[in-house]
Amino acid sequence: MFKGKKVTAVIVAAGAGSRFGGRLPKQFLKIGDRTVLEKAIEPFQRHEAVDAVIVAAAEEYMELCAELCGQFTKTEAIVKGGLRRQDSVWQCLQQVKGGLVLIHDGARPFVTAQVIDRVIEGAYNQGACVPCVPVKDTIRKAEGCKGESATLERSSLFCVQTPQGFDTELIREAYKKASEDGFEGTDDAGLAERMGADVNMVEGDYANIKITTRDDMPAAESEGKEHRRMDMRIGSGYDVHQLCQGRKLILGGCEISFEKGLLGHSDADVLTHALMDALLGAAALGDIGKHFPDTEERYRGISSLKLLKEVKSLISDAGYTVGNADITVIAQRPKIAPYIPAMRKNIAETLDIDIERVNIKGTTTEKLGFVGRCEGIACEAVCILYRK
Repeated sequence: MFKGKKVTAVIVAAGAGSRFGGRLPKQFLKIGDRTVLEKAIEPFQRHEAVDAVIVAAAEEYMELCAELCGQFTKTEAIVKGGLRRQDSVWQCLQQVKGGLVLIHDGARPFVTAQVIDRVIEGAYNQGACVPCVPVKDTIRKAEGCKGESATLERSSLFCVQTPQGFDTELIREAYKKASEDGFEGTDDAGLAERMGADVNMVEGDYANIKITTRDDMPAAESEGKEHRRMDMRIGSGYDVHQLCQGRKLILGGCEISFEKGLLGHSDADVLTHALMDALLGAAALGDIGKHFPDTEERYRGISSLKLLKEVKSLISDAGYTVGNADITVIAQRPKIAPYIPAMRKNIAETLDIDIERVNIKGTTTEKLGFVGRCEGIACEAVCILYRK
């Protein structure tokens, strides 16, 4: 809600991507480990003022779209789109229940919360709002059919982006009139202007690119990496468990052949515990004791991989994805080298990341200290999180 008005985001993802080419429409291709469409929806899912998300999808991709949108709790409807973008938006507008509506291209994966803030405020104040950025290049206008052209004054030219924000009733009426008149506009604000509406122009963001052709994908990959570098979190974790008789030794979800096991309330998987603390620390979410206290019976004997799965959900809900993890097991005995491939696989599958992002190694203390006396095993973990 924004000042008492419901805010609905309409994500238009019904295009076939004819200019892009390829087997799948561009909105279903991946940038890193997420599709363009997921990255386009995520900022609205996280934004506290946005109440609902409605997605337009082509009929043949409704099922795929529903699968991708299942993770977003604000998804209110997935609507079958039309042949034109204008038809798809009109279908979505039938589902919007008053308040303000933000209409966004499903092929713009890098919109920021700051742009959304400005558009909502502009739509609330004036009924219609578009984010724009100044044109960087000099523009020439062709005149006639003999190759004549003229330079346009660049200072008065702007590139229009999405989301474009509107009072719902205003834009719905604008779309209705366009349909009755057989008029096809190039964007939503143009239809509002036909109704005599004043469109509020606010600052956009040069990073808020629209993927149109294949040439845009390398730029999108670069933009995604730049965004991740700009919001990177590093976390460290350390844990120690005592070795004792009568317990299984579990490390990284693997049962290790050894005469002793680690003492603890859960399965005492010291490797996974150190990693969980690193992940929680990077996201500023506390530690494992806060989330999984040893006073709770439900955690007695539990697999630490199950707890790691919960930690993964916590950091995902906070808006982060795992970049990589580097884990060092400090033990005099046993030797863990034979088990490292299986441990890496367990961790990678639990975090839903590529195994190449997980490194595990072992070292000793040269028989010094409690580790050297085989009284316990320690573990250190370092991880990087990126904002999704």
